[in-house]
Amino acid sequence: MESMLNKLKSTVTKVTADVTSAVMGNPVTREFEVGRHIASGGPGLCWRIYNGTKKSTKQEVAVFVFDKKMVDKYQKFEKDQIIDSLKKGVQQLTRLRHPRLLTVQHPLEESRDCLAFCTEPVFASLSNVLGQWDNLPCPVPNDIKEYKLFDVEIKYGLLQMSEGMAFLHSGVKMVHGNLCLENIILNKSGAWKIMGFDFSISSTNPTEAEPKYTCKEWEPNLPPLCLPNPEYLAPEYILSVSCDSASDMYSLGVVMHAIFNEGKPVFQVSKHDIFKSFSRQLDQLSTMSPAVLNKIPEDVREHVKMLLSVTPNVRPDADQMTKMPFFDDVGAMTLQYFDSLFQRDNLQKSQFFKGLPKVLPKLPKRVVVYRILPALTSEFVNPDMVPFVLPNVLLIAEDCTKEEYVRLILPDLTPVFKQQEPVQASNMILLIFLQKMDLLLTKTPEGDIKNSVLPMVYRALEAPSVQIQELCLNIIPTFANLIDYPSMKNSLIPKIKSACLQTSSLAVRVNSLVCLGKILEYLDKWFVIDEILPFLQQIPSREPAVLMGILGIYKCTYSHKKLGIPKENLASKTLPHLVSLSIDNNLNLNQFNSFMVVIREMLSRMEAEHKTKLEQLHLMQAQQRSINITNSGNQSEEIKSPPSSGSQIDDIFGSTGVNGKENGSAATASQPNRMSLTLEEKQRLAKEQEQAVKLRNQQPLAPQSIRPAASTNSQTKDLTSSLLSSMTSLNNLSMANTARPAPAQGTTIAAFPTSGPMVGSMGAPVSNGFNPPMGFQTAGMGMGMRAAGPGLYGGMATTSSTPNFGTISQNHASVGQTHRATDMSALDNLFTSSKPKATLNQLAPAATPGANSPWLSQYGSGQNPQTQMQGVGGAPAAGFGMQANPFFSPQNFSQPTAAPPNMKHGASVTSDLKDLFG
Repeated sequence: MESMLNKLKSTVTKVTADVTSAVMGNPVTREFEVGRHIASGGPGLCWRIYNGTKKSTKQEVAVFVFDKKMVDKYQKFEKDQIIDSLKKGVQQLTRLRHPRLLTVQHPLEESRDCLAFCTEPVFASLSNVLGQWDNLPCPVPNDIKEYKLFDVEIKYGLLQMSEGMAFLHSGVKMVHGNLCLENIILNKSGAWKIMGFDFSISSTNPTEAEPKYTCKEWEPNLPPLCLPNPEYLAPEYILSVSCDSASDMYSLGVVMHAIFNEGKPVFQVSKHDIFKSFSRQLDQLSTMSPAVLNKIPEDVREHVKMLLSVTPNVRPDADQMTKMPFFDDVGAMTLQYFDSLFQRDNLQKSQFFKGLPKVLPKLPKRVVVYRILPALTSEFVNPDMVPFVLPNVLLIAEDCTKEEYVRLILPDLTPVFKQQEPVQASNMILLIFLQKMDLLLTKTPEGDIKNSVLPMVYRALEAPSVQIQELCLNIIPTFANLIDYPSMKNSLIPKIKSACLQTSSLAVRVNSLVCLGKILEYLDKWFVIDEILPFLQQIPSREPAVLMGILGIYKCTYSHKKLGIPKENLASKTLPHLVSLSIDNNLNLNQFNSFMVVIREMLSRMEAEHKTKLEQLHLMQAQQRSINITNSGNQSEEIKSPPSSGSQIDDIFGSTGVNGKENGSAATASQPNRMSLTLEEKQRLAKEQEQAVKLRNQQPLAPQSIRPAASTNSQTKDLTSSLLSSMTSLNNLSMANTARPAPAQGTTIAAFPTSGPMVGSMGAPVSNGFNPPMGFQTAGMGMGMRAAGPGLYGGMATTSSTPNFGTISQNHASVGQTHRATDMSALDNLFTSSKPKATLNQLAPAATPGANSPWLSQYGSGQNPQTQMQGVGGAPAAGFGMQANPFFSPQNFSQPTAAPPNMKHGASVTSDLKDLFG
């Protein structure tokens, strides 16, 4: 990489040094910037050609430089002869002005080191193009190395040379004297130009019809730069020391031969023995073999043979050459017409430009871009000609690359985008641009699109011509994908809407709606809903075409997968509008049916979407209720189970609580009076339970409390095992070493069951009083809790927070029950079927009248026996069922309105459980 950079640096340094040394101190550098070395030309290719620019105007030029070091090998007088010859040629060229001659921009300037002058921009000499690379930069530029002449370029180039010769011979009365490949220059547009008038000979009698020319004798001892190229000289120059205009025509014949033979002339001349060579050449010309001219096109071969004739009178003159059938080529004639375009009037130009699109495809791109395009763009200064020139320019732009378009075409098109005068021409320009809008948007840079192209489109939408508006609206959808979204949203759409609302033309209004419908896919959904759909309701006319256009926009928006109309908009705006339009009297049956199809489709989708939404909402609400119930049940289990299991056992068995030593001093200090059950206490407890069972079996059943069992024997066994399992777990909890937190004051326990199955400590399902076979009504209510204290049973709530069970018993008929005592026989399944059964009513403890019990004191002394029965008699069931078993709640049972006559009142909770469990 470093070696490559060093090589590049050395090359740049060398080129810069060459340029600097070549023109250092030359007055040309005062006005012109000299660029890189691009070609060579002139006699012996002695002139180096550089590109350059004029400092004041930045106009592009070519700088010809002759370095005097090239002639250092010669003697001083020879040097002077060479310099004088070169000066003469440039001075003569400067005086002559013709389209076929190289145009001099700045005359010759001499300095100590070089000669220099400036001309029109130049590409190369014809000799360079045909392979003669003397005095060219190293390496040879690729554009010269790869340059190939097209047939149309050769034909028109030779025609230009013939016209140049005709100008010199007929107009100036001058013989060029050295017409050869080195002295034919190709300018930047590809035109062939004549230079090298170093050996030109003017007529001695210019005023006479027959000019006479004085020819100098050949001096072989002079330096080559002081002599014309002998290979292109007519034989009479050397052999008879005479010349006339026919001598130049011979040189033109040799040039034509060289062009078709890779730059080789007809004969190779030995410069050391010039006279012998020309004598031999004369014999060969007299008996010319057909093989010499076999590479020349057949339709010009005879004319070349005549030009190379030994007899000057046989050679065609320049005017005759211009009329050769060989030059009757469409391309050559087109290029010739362009060169004479400034002589034509507008009518002739317009006719020519109309037929030009048929010719352009037949011409090579290089010819079109560098020869024809500049001539076309030069006509943009004539407003009347722009509509005729513009189609051809845009046709050329289609074949150009984006870089060529931006560099060669766009600068000339920019003023045309903004042209508004004259009006007729401006309207035609708009039509032409709109037809080629895809080309403009594809190749024009983004900044120029916003600044030049789109403003022209907006101007077309506002044009007074209905035809232009229609065309613009029809074309916009074809290039809508090339317009950036902000420009479409903020500029294009408002213009279309304005054209639709303000026009008096039905065609423009319909085309506006069609245009909007086609570009909907490039718009944002909410922009369409907020801007386009409300706009449809503003359209005043009710012609069928307009109504169908409105329907089409609604349908496109509704059915497009990217857009769509929300159901809220459908219900509140779209459907009301469509329904009102559908009954318009101007619509026929088919049009009405089209409206109804869209309306039904919208209604169906709206119904389906809203129904789906409601179903989902209902499902979400149901799921939320289920989650809330589950969470409430879990919270009830968490809150009720820990305190009830420990506190109820403590209260039942008179224990003060259990706390292991390993739980720490803090737990022991919170309940200092509690201690664990000893083995003797456990044995006594077991005996008491057995006695309670025997006592229960001996008691008679209450007839009013007995009802048929609602469950099978298997269910009874399951329930019995579940209850015994629960009791076992309670006993285990009483022995647990974990501290039991006291329930907070006023805690509410939810009475709803969990959604999952209840499982006891032994894995058997536990009945919670809500199962259908049990026959109990479910009623959920929150029960107030407070911390357990001395004299209170199991932490039951105070009177203010205890639910009024009397209310439940009084209103139990409202749930479909008759006024009768609540049947408690469902719990009879807890016992075996082989033994007599006692109802809970018989087992309920009886309150001792007047007993000063802390439990009874909660309800006050004013309560009647019925109230006391409801408050106290239900306490054991509530104390065990609610606290110890979270699925057994006393509020699930309706209390009887009066206590049964055989109800027994236990003196304490402990004695009740003894009676219950033996």
